[in-house]
Amino acid sequence: EIKAASINHLDLWVRKGLPIAKYPITLGCDAAGIVRETGKRVLLSPSTSCGACEFCSSGDKPLCLKYQVYGEHRDGTDAELICVPAENAIPIPDTLSFEEAAAAPLVFLTAWRMMFTRGRLKPSEDVLLWSGGAGVGTICLQFAKMAGARVIATASSDAKCAKLKDLGADVVLNHAREDVAARVREITAKRGVDLVVDYVGKDTWARSLQCARRGGRIVTCGATSGHDASMDLRQIFYRQLEIIGCTMGNNKELQDALRPLFDGRVKPVIDRILPLREAASAHALLESRQTCGKLILRP
Repeated sequence: EIKAASINHLDLWVRKGLPIAKYPITLGCDAAGIVRETGKRVLLSPSTSCGACEFCSSGDKPLCLKYQVYGEHRDGTDAELICVPAENAIPIPDTLSFEEAAAAPLVFLTAWRMMFTRGRLKPSEDVLLWSGGAGVGTICLQFAKMAGARVIATASSDAKCAKLKDLGADVVLNHAREDVAARVREITAKRGVDLVVDYVGKDTWARSLQCARRGGRIVTCGATSGHDASMDLRQIFYRQLEIIGCTMGNNKELQDALRPLFDGRVKPVIDRILPLREAASAHALLESRQTCGKLILRP
Protein backbone atom coordinates (compact mmCIF):
# COMPACT_ATOMS: atom_id res chain seq x y z
CA GLU A 1 0.00 0.00 0.00
CA ILE A 2 1.77 3.11 -1.27
CA LYS A 3 1.84 6.02 1.19
CA ALA A 4 4.19 8.24 -0.84
CA ALA A 5 5.85 8.19 -4.25
CA SER A 6 8.31 10.60 -5.86
CA ILE A 7 8.93 12.11 -9.28
CA ASN A 8 12.21 11.71 -11.19
CA HIS A 9 13.48 12.97 -14.53
CA LEU A 10 13.11 9.38 -15.69
CA ASP A 11 9.33 9.86 -15.50
CA LEU A 12 9.57 12.82 -17.88
CA TRP A 13 11.68 10.87 -20.36
CA VAL A 14 9.34 7.86 -20.31
CA ARG A 15 6.30 10.10 -20.76
CA LYS A 16 7.91 11.73 -23.78
CA GLY A 17 8.83 8.35 -25.28
CA LEU A 18 11.74 6.00 -24.76
CA PRO A 19 12.53 3.20 -27.25
CA ILE A 20 13.14 0.70 -24.42
CA ALA A 21 9.99 1.52 -22.43
CA LYS A 22 6.91 -0.67 -22.70
CA TYR A 23 3.67 1.23 -23.29
CA PRO A 24 1.05 1.70 -21.95
CA ILE A 25 2.73 2.09 -18.58
CA THR A 26 2.15 3.48 -15.10
CA LEU A 27 4.95 5.90 -14.28
CA GLY A 28 7.01 6.11 -11.09
CA CYS A 29 9.96 4.12 -9.73
CA ASP A 30 10.18 5.40 -6.14
CA ALA A 31 7.72 4.62 -3.34
CA ALA A 32 7.33 3.88 0.35
CA GLY A 33 4.42 2.37 2.21
CA ILE A 34 3.11 -0.61 4.15
CA VAL A 35 3.07 -4.31 3.35
CA ARG A 36 -0.63 -5.01 3.87
CA GLU A 37 -0.22 -8.56 5.13
CA THR A 38 2.30 -7.66 7.84
CA GLY A 39 2.04 -3.91 8.48
CA LYS A 40 5.79 -3.59 7.89
CA ARG A 41 7.01 -0.14 6.80
CA VAL A 42 9.13 -0.42 3.64
CA LEU A 43 10.55 1.47 0.71
CA LEU A 44 10.73 0.03 -2.80
CA SER A 45 13.96 -0.94 -4.48
CA PRO A 46 13.34 0.67 -7.88
CA SER A 47 14.61 -2.15 -10.08
CA THR A 48 14.81 -5.89 -10.60
CA SER A 49 17.49 -8.07 -12.19
CA CYS A 50 18.47 -11.72 -12.47
CA GLY A 51 20.58 -11.43 -9.30
CA ALA A 52 23.00 -14.12 -10.39
CA CYS A 53 25.13 -12.93 -13.32
CA GLU A 54 28.55 -11.25 -13.18
CA PHE A 55 26.95 -7.84 -13.68
CA CYS A 56 24.67 -8.25 -10.66
CA SER A 57 27.55 -9.21 -8.37
CA SER A 58 30.02 -6.51 -9.35
CA GLY A 59 29.30 -2.80 -9.01
CA ASP A 60 32.12 -1.74 -11.33
CA LYS A 61 30.51 -3.41 -14.35
CA PRO A 62 27.48 -2.38 -16.45
CA LEU A 63 24.10 -3.43 -15.14
CA CYS A 64 22.50 -6.82 -15.77
CA LEU A 65 20.96 -7.36 -19.22
CA LYS A 66 17.73 -8.35 -17.41
CA TYR A 67 17.75 -5.13 -15.35
CA GLN A 68 14.25 -3.65 -15.26
CA VAL A 69 13.13 -0.37 -13.68
CA TYR A 70 9.66 0.34 -12.29
CA GLY A 71 7.94 2.98 -14.37
CA GLU A 72 10.19 2.24 -17.36
CA HIS A 73 10.10 -1.47 -18.14
CA ARG A 74 7.12 -2.40 -15.94
CA ASP A 75 4.24 -0.58 -14.26
CA GLY A 76 5.43 1.80 -11.57
CA THR A 77 4.57 3.52 -8.33
CA ASP A 78 2.15 6.32 -9.26
CA ALA A 79 -0.63 4.20 -7.76
CA GLU A 80 -2.33 3.20 -4.52
CA LEU A 81 -1.19 -0.45 -4.58
CA ILE A 82 1.70 -2.30 -6.19
CA CYS A 83 2.84 -5.92 -6.16
CA VAL A 84 6.63 -6.41 -6.01
CA PRO A 85 9.04 -9.26 -5.23
CA ALA A 86 9.63 -9.59 -1.48
CA GLU A 87 13.30 -8.72 -1.86
CA ASN A 88 12.34 -5.34 -3.32
CA ALA A 89 10.58 -4.31 -0.10
CA ILE A 90 13.30 -2.87 2.15
CA PRO A 91 12.32 -2.20 5.80
CA ILE A 92 12.68 1.42 6.95
CA PRO A 93 13.20 2.74 10.50
CA ASP A 94 10.34 4.42 12.35
CA THR A 95 12.38 7.63 12.43
CA LEU A 96 11.98 7.97 8.65
CA SER A 97 8.74 9.36 7.23
CA PHE A 98 7.14 7.73 4.19
CA GLU A 99 7.80 10.94 2.24
CA GLU A 100 11.52 10.89 3.10
CA ALA A 101 11.75 7.19 2.28
CA ALA A 102 9.99 7.66 -1.08
CA ALA A 103 12.41 10.47 -1.97
CA ALA A 104 15.44 8.23 -1.55
CA PRO A 105 15.83 5.04 -3.64
CA LEU A 106 16.62 6.14 -7.20
CA VAL A 107 18.65 9.25 -6.36
CA PHE A 108 20.53 7.64 -3.46
CA LEU A 109 21.42 4.62 -5.59
CA THR A 110 22.44 6.72 -8.58
CA ALA A 111 24.43 9.18 -6.47
CA TRP A 112 26.26 6.38 -4.64
CA ARG A 113 27.27 4.68 -7.89
CA MET A 114 28.32 8.00 -9.45
CA MET A 115 30.40 9.20 -6.54
CA PHE A 116 31.95 5.98 -5.24
CA THR A 117 31.63 2.95 -7.54
CA ARG A 118 32.21 4.72 -10.84
CA GLY A 119 33.59 8.11 -9.78
CA ARG A 120 36.05 6.60 -7.25
CA LEU A 121 35.85 9.69 -5.05
CA LYS A 122 38.57 9.99 -2.41
CA PRO A 123 38.91 12.19 0.69
CA SER A 124 40.32 15.68 0.04
CA GLU A 125 39.49 15.59 -3.67
CA ASP A 126 37.75 18.52 -5.35
CA VAL A 127 34.31 17.93 -6.90
CA LEU A 128 32.35 20.15 -9.28
CA LEU A 129 28.62 19.44 -9.09
CA TRP A 130 26.50 21.02 -11.82
CA SER A 131 22.88 21.94 -10.92
CA GLY A 132 23.23 20.71 -7.38
CA GLY A 133 19.58 21.47 -6.60
CA ALA A 134 18.43 18.46 -8.63
CA GLY A 135 17.20 15.49 -6.63
CA VAL A 136 20.30 13.43 -7.37
CA GLY A 137 22.50 16.50 -6.95
CA THR A 138 21.44 17.15 -3.36
CA ILE A 139 22.49 13.59 -2.48
CA CYS A 140 25.75 13.69 -4.49
CA LEU A 141 26.63 16.80 -2.50
CA GLN A 142 25.98 15.13 0.85
CA PHE A 143 27.80 11.93 -0.13
CA ALA A 144 30.82 13.96 -1.28
CA LYS A 145 30.97 15.85 2.02
CA MET A 146 30.51 12.59 3.92
CA ALA A 147 33.58 11.29 2.05
CA GLY A 148 35.66 14.33 2.98
CA ALA A 149 35.75 16.05 -0.43
CA ARG A 150 35.61 19.77 -1.18
CA VAL A 151 32.46 20.53 -3.17
CA ILE A 152 31.96 23.32 -5.68
CA ALA A 153 28.25 23.28 -6.54
CA THR A 154 26.29 25.33 -9.05
CA ALA A 155 22.65 26.41 -9.22
CA SER A 156 20.53 28.73 -11.34
CA SER A 157 19.14 31.02 -8.63
CA ASP A 158 20.24 32.68 -5.42
CA ALA A 159 17.61 30.74 -3.46
CA LYS A 160 18.99 27.41 -4.71
CA CYS A 161 22.54 28.57 -4.03
CA ALA A 162 21.59 29.32 -0.43
CA LYS A 163 20.04 25.85 -0.09
CA LEU A 164 23.19 24.17 -1.40
CA LYS A 165 25.29 26.16 1.04
CA ASP A 166 23.04 24.95 3.86
CA LEU A 167 23.57 21.36 2.65
CA GLY A 168 27.32 21.74 3.09
CA ALA A 169 28.72 22.90 -0.27
CA ASP A 170 32.08 24.63 0.26
CA VAL A 171 31.62 26.97 -2.70
CA VAL A 172 28.37 27.72 -4.55
CA LEU A 173 28.29 29.38 -7.98
CA ASN A 174 25.27 30.83 -9.74
CA HIS A 175 25.77 29.39 -13.23
CA ALA A 176 23.15 31.77 -14.64
CA ARG A 177 25.48 34.73 -14.18
CA GLU A 178 28.98 33.43 -13.33
CA ASP A 179 31.65 32.00 -15.60
CA VAL A 180 31.89 28.59 -13.90
CA ALA A 181 35.01 27.43 -15.74
CA ALA A 182 36.89 30.62 -14.87
CA ARG A 183 35.77 30.50 -11.25
CA VAL A 184 36.79 26.85 -10.91
CA ARG A 185 40.26 27.68 -12.20
CA GLU A 186 40.46 30.52 -9.69
CA ILE A 187 39.24 28.41 -6.75
CA THR A 188 41.61 25.52 -7.54
CA ALA A 189 44.63 27.71 -8.38
CA LYS A 190 44.33 26.75 -12.10
CA ARG A 191 44.52 23.03 -11.29
CA GLY A 192 40.90 22.05 -11.98
CA VAL A 193 38.76 19.58 -10.04
CA ASP A 194 39.36 15.86 -9.62
CA LEU A 195 35.75 14.85 -10.37
CA VAL A 196 33.02 16.60 -12.36
CA VAL A 197 29.44 15.41 -11.88
CA ASP A 198 27.41 16.33 -14.96
CA TYR A 199 23.87 15.07 -15.62
CA VAL A 200 22.88 18.28 -17.44
CA GLY A 201 24.46 17.36 -20.77
CA LYS A 202 24.45 19.66 -23.77
CA ASP A 203 24.45 22.98 -21.89
CA THR A 204 27.39 22.15 -19.61
CA TRP A 205 29.44 19.41 -21.24
CA ALA A 206 32.12 21.54 -22.93
CA ARG A 207 32.68 23.45 -19.69
CA SER A 208 32.88 20.21 -17.73
CA LEU A 209 35.88 19.21 -19.83
CA GLN A 210 37.49 22.58 -19.12
CA CYS A 211 36.93 22.28 -15.36
CA ALA A 212 38.51 18.85 -14.89
CA ARG A 213 42.19 18.69 -13.93
CA ARG A 214 44.74 16.84 -16.05
CA GLY A 215 43.91 13.15 -15.56
CA GLY A 216 40.57 14.10 -13.98
CA ARG A 217 37.27 12.28 -14.18
CA ILE A 218 33.86 13.31 -15.51
CA VAL A 219 30.90 11.14 -14.53
CA THR A 220 27.48 11.43 -16.15
CA CYS A 221 24.14 9.71 -15.55
CA GLY A 222 21.85 11.82 -17.72
CA ALA A 223 21.38 14.71 -20.11
CA THR A 224 18.49 16.88 -18.96
CA SER A 225 19.39 19.72 -21.35
CA GLY A 226 19.99 17.44 -24.35
CA HIS A 227 22.08 14.43 -25.28
CA ASP A 228 23.74 15.82 -28.41
CA ALA A 229 26.62 17.61 -26.68
CA SER A 230 29.63 18.79 -28.65
CA MET A 231 33.18 18.57 -27.39
CA ASP A 232 36.78 19.19 -28.32
CA LEU A 233 38.31 15.70 -28.34
CA ARG A 234 41.76 17.20 -27.85
CA GLN A 235 40.68 18.16 -24.34
CA ILE A 236 40.21 14.46 -23.62
CA PHE A 237 43.31 12.88 -25.10
CA TYR A 238 45.84 15.66 -24.48
CA ARG A 239 44.78 16.01 -20.84
CA GLN A 240 44.03 12.27 -20.40
CA LEU A 241 40.54 12.79 -19.01
CA GLU A 242 38.23 9.91 -18.08
CA ILE A 243 34.60 10.05 -19.28
CA ILE A 244 32.54 7.73 -17.08
CA GLY A 245 28.98 6.67 -17.81
CA CYS A 246 26.67 5.69 -14.99
CA THR A 247 23.10 4.56 -14.32
CA MET A 248 21.35 3.51 -11.12
CA GLY A 249 23.09 0.45 -9.59
CA ASN A 250 22.70 -3.01 -8.06
CA ASN A 251 21.15 -4.17 -4.79
CA LYS A 252 24.45 -4.15 -2.89
CA GLU A 253 25.00 -0.52 -3.84
CA LEU A 254 21.45 0.36 -2.80
CA GLN A 255 22.00 -1.14 0.64
CA ASP A 256 25.27 0.79 0.96
CA ALA A 257 23.59 4.02 -0.16
CA LEU A 258 20.66 3.66 2.24
CA ARG A 259 22.81 3.07 5.32
CA PRO A 260 23.71 6.78 5.72
CA LEU A 261 20.01 7.61 5.31
CA PHE A 262 18.88 5.16 7.96
CA ASP A 263 21.47 6.36 10.49
CA GLY A 264 20.76 10.04 9.84
CA ARG A 265 24.03 11.12 8.18
CA VAL A 266 22.30 12.04 4.89
CA LYS A 267 18.80 13.46 4.47
CA PRO A 268 16.57 13.59 1.39
CA VAL A 269 15.73 17.10 0.26
CA ILE A 270 12.01 17.51 -0.44
CA ASP A 271 10.82 20.54 -2.39
CA ARG A 272 7.09 19.95 -1.86
CA ILE A 273 4.38 17.31 -1.46
CA LEU A 274 1.41 17.07 -3.84
CA PRO A 275 -1.60 14.75 -4.13
CA LEU A 276 -1.20 11.94 -6.65
CA ARG A 277 -4.02 13.42 -8.71
CA GLU A 278 -1.72 16.42 -9.37
CA ALA A 279 1.01 14.31 -10.96
CA ALA A 280 0.79 16.35 -14.17
CA SER A 281 1.47 19.53 -12.18
CA ALA A 282 4.46 17.84 -10.54
CA HIS A 283 5.87 16.98 -13.98
CA ALA A 284 5.43 20.59 -15.09
CA LEU A 285 7.23 21.82 -11.97
CA LEU A 286 10.17 19.50 -12.56
CA GLU A 287 10.40 20.53 -16.21
CA SER A 288 10.42 24.20 -15.19
CA ARG A 289 13.67 23.65 -13.22
CA GLN A 290 12.27 25.76 -10.39
CA THR A 291 12.42 23.00 -7.78
CA CYS A 292 15.20 22.14 -5.34
CA GLY A 293 15.13 18.50 -4.28
CA LYS A 294 12.41 15.93 -4.77
CA LEU A 295 8.70 16.26 -5.56
CA ILE A 296 6.55 13.84 -3.58
CA LEU A 297 3.12 12.45 -4.50
CA ARG A 298 0.62 11.16 -1.93
CA PRO A 299 -2.10 8.75 -3.16
